[in-house]
Amino acid sequence: MFNLIIFGPPGAGKGTQAIKISEKFGWKHISTGDILRAEVSHASPLGLKVKSIMDSGHLVSDELLIEIMESVFIKNKTAKGFVLDGFPRTLNQAQELDKMLLRHGEKLTLVLALIVDEEELVKRLLIRSHDHGRDDDTEDVIKNRLVQYHRHTEPLISYYKEKKLYQEVYGIGSIKDIFNQLCAAIKP
Repeated sequence: MFNLIIFGPPGAGKGTQAIKISEKFGWKHISTGDILRAEVSHASPLGLKVKSIMDSGHLVSDELLIEIMESVFIKNKTAKGFVLDGFPRTLNQAQELDKMLLRHGEKLTLVLALIVDEEELVKRLLIRSHDHGRDDDTEDVIKNRLVQYHRHTEPLISYYKEKKLYQEVYGIGSIKDIFNQLCAAIKP
């Protein structure tokens, strides 16, 4: 099983590329945000738990995110591979993901990071915010999200470099060009 993480800051294009990669290789695309929204909309026991946490203004815990990931993994254990989009976001989540995969006799195969300069990220996020009617995503809010990324998620680069799983792809250019670069880095 090929287990891939698409990594990068908000606005790097992870979601777009993760979907394209999952379609090309026939792998299961896993977006934690999509999963959380789906569980809440289906009012599943897990969804009710997630909803109460989110309604109280708290973040979903690492333990609950791993529980969700494991549930998706088990439901799709015949998949040829997984493309993780937006997860892990912290060192603890990365370590727990490794443990979860190990419990199922699997391991992470590759981490592909989309590298985009901050000015471009802000520009992309402001456009996306405008296009999706998210007036609350101001430049200050976006810059704060990037600060949070640098503080909590960027440390994963060293973690995955030590494991020799980390590879960078320049994330500026056409969607097709970036996709071709990502595909060239993937050797299933």
